[in-house]
Amino acid sequence: MRNIKLTIEYDGKRYLGWQRLGDSDKTIQGKIESVINQMTGEKIEITGSGRTDAGTHARGQVANFKTNTELSRPEMLSFFNRYLPSDIVVKKVEEMPERFHARYNVKGKQYSYYVWNDPIPTAFERYHSFYVPQELDLAKMQEACEKLIGTHDFLGFSALKKSKKSTTRTIDEIAIEQEGSMLHFTFIADGFLHKMVRILMGTILAIGSGDLGLEVIDEVLTEKVRKAAGETAPEQGLFLDEVYY
Repeated sequence: MRNIKLTIEYDGKRYLGWQRLGDSDKTIQGKIESVINQMTGEKIEITGSGRTDAGTHARGQVANFKTNTELSRPEMLSFFNRYLPSDIVVKKVEEMPERFHARYNVKGKQYSYYVWNDPIPTAFERYHSFYVPQELDLAKMQEACEKLIGTHDFLGFSALKKSKKSTTRTIDEIAIEQEGSMLHFTFIADGFLHKMVRILMGTILAIGSGDLGLEVIDEVLTEKVRKAAGETAPEQGLFLDEVYY
């Protein structure tokens, strides 16, 4: 059996997220598996590095699958991009050792979140950024980011009510770049909890707008209470950039 690793890019706005849902053909996993089954003649289930929510995008999602196909990697790459919808692209096909696992071997991830901060909305970026018309305090948001960096229990910044597994994660970097009216937030960590980036973003933006104070970060990290944090920022501004192994 060959172990094939895929690096995948997709625009998530038409889909119900990464994970296949029953008979629905509106998931990224479902679309890719359908093409693999057509390509190999085998019934194959792929493993992703993690789930992305409905409407969330990816530049560097990773998945792997086992197959007996004799097709070459260039032949597989060509087949994928011929038969997949145009908003899902396989960027790279690699042959991996038998033990490689797209989810269990992950050492870290990088996400981006985009905010269009202007009194006037944008027609072109509306599916790929969150529109925030009110003025934001960049210095306050940078302070908030600095307080979040490090190793913490992020349960209160997640959609999880409780978890049998550890909810402690280490954030290595949160950076903010501004280009005109577009704010680009980058998050790098050893892992992220369900909806963690979007809840962090909602909290950072609430601090930037003055709706919340900086002290809310310490409160949520200490008390681990979700309702004290900001609202969950919408999915269309979120991109999975890269998975680290």
